Amino acid sequence: MYTALRLQRKLKRELGQGDVQVIVVDPEPYMTYQPFLPEAAAGSISPRHVVVPLRRILPRCQVVIGEAVAINHGKRTATIKTLATAEEGTGAVEIHYDELVLAPGSVSRTLPVPGLLDHGIGFKTVEEAIGLRNHVLEQLDIASSTRDPDVRDAALTFVFVGGGYAGVEALAELEDMARYAVRYYHNIAPEDLKWILVEATGRILPEVGEEMGKYAVRELRGRNIDVRLETRLDSCVDRVAALSDGSRFPTRTLVWTAGVKPHPILASTDLPVNVHGRLKCTAALHVDGVEHAWSAGDAAAVPDVTAEEPGKECAPNAQHALRQSKVLAENLIASLHGRPLKDYAHKYAGSVASLGLHKGVAHVYGRKLKGYPAWFMHRAYHLSRVPTFNRKARVLAEWTLSGLFKREIVSLGSLENPRAEFKLAADTGRHPEAS
Repeated sequence: MYTALRLQRKLKRELGQGDVQVIVVDPEPYMTYQPFLPEAAAGSISPRHVVVPLRRILPRCQVVIGEAVAINHGKRTATIKTLATAEEGTGAVEIHYDELVLAPGSVSRTLPVPGLLDHGIGFKTVEEAIGLRNHVLEQLDIASSTRDPDVRDAALTFVFVGGGYAGVEALAELEDMARYAVRYYHNIAPEDLKWILVEATGRILPEVGEEMGKYAVRELRGRNIDVRLETRLDSCVDRVAALSDGSRFPTRTLVWTAGVKPHPILASTDLPVNVHGRLKCTAALHVDGVEHAWSAGDAAAVPDVTAEEPGKECAPNAQHALRQSKVLAENLIASLHGRPLKDYAHKYAGSVASLGLHKGVAHVYGRKLKGYPAWFMHRAYHLSRVPTFNRKARVLAEWTLSGLFKREIVSLGSLENPRAEFKLAADTGRHPEAS
């Protein structure tokens, strides 16, 4: 999206005149600003304001809502499945191109853990974030209304696997929300909730450094969150989380955030990939050894020219992806006009992470912050990075209002099955008056 946005601005004169056409293909009609997913799950930001509509921000581009299932760069064609092709029953269509920008990002990396497919919950999309929020609030309703102690304990036990940004921020924000929500339940106390963070390595949030990572562990444990380092999830069959340290936790909530992997579309191309499945790219963001193919973000293995150690690649995170998109667009335009290309070079600035409302950790340009200053820096940084003034203003307004009024604790789980009520009303077997 950022590459297309910059191309749209730089090629304003050529677009629409037949000289240049930019086609953007994506399965969703929006771009998700993923750093805001934890706050959307906690109810601090509306789901609509976490996403940016492609058609509004890219009016000079042709937006195709569809999924690329194969790319034949030798023939310069991309095979696309759209909603229309599914309705028509005609199969996928082919789109011809001259220049290819392949930036599909990444998907959740799962492991063959027994029961994970049946009971695991991801945290990569806005739909998953809002679904998890509804799920957590529904567990409080179940625990409040049941008389079975086993059902109550399982409903009030929340297991998060993965101590990276996604896992820690999601757990911290949802624990904050649930602890606030239970004040409105007559028979649930905050100490009844059991939150467990499972991490296979010896530290969490490695991006913020060892010292700030240890502080984050102390902060979470101080909130009665059970942080288990050097521990793996061995099984979650029958909704029982079995850990490698021998612990077993009956739970109705298992959130899997243990890393990401390159998008599967990369394996359906004739482009070169490395051992990790990412596209081999040059520092100019050109696919190595292939003409007219470009990549950036999580899908691209881009050499880090600022690193002291040889062979190091840029980390697959938003900090690099946003900056790479601008260089990619400039280089693509330069190649069209026969000008020399520019190498992508960005020295890692550091990282910020939220640990819930008014709590956070940061390690930026060598400076270490924790608590409120780090939380404020986290919000300020991501507010500056979320695209469009429209979204910036809406997010800032929601943050302001959330500081003046109480949190929303309503579960809208029925949104995930909107026709259920109508089906019940139309079921003549259940409603004799309809016969």
